[in-house]
Amino acid sequence: MTDTPPDHLSVFPDSEWFNADALRRGVGIRFKGQERTDVEEYSMSEGWVRVAAGRSRDRFGRPMTIKLKGEVEAFYQDSGQQAEADDSQA
Repeated sequence: MTDTPPDHLSVFPDSEWFNADALRRGVGIRFKGQERTDVEEYSMSEGWVRVAAGRSRDRFGRPMTIKLKGEVEAFYQDSGQQAEADDSQA
């Protein structure tokens, strides 16, 4: 596994940008210098994140999101050692 998270990632399983391995490992997002925990989708190269817009839902039951533009930095929350240990046990 690499030490850099994907450039574009989504938490929704039906999205083409969904990556279960990266999400299982734990991806942290720093947006405009502050760490965010409410990010639903992000793109580092395009410089945006999608976050839930209150408690409203779309017709599929997913949270309504808004796109915020700015500097996005993604990082793995673990050091990679845990992921390697999990792979060796499997």
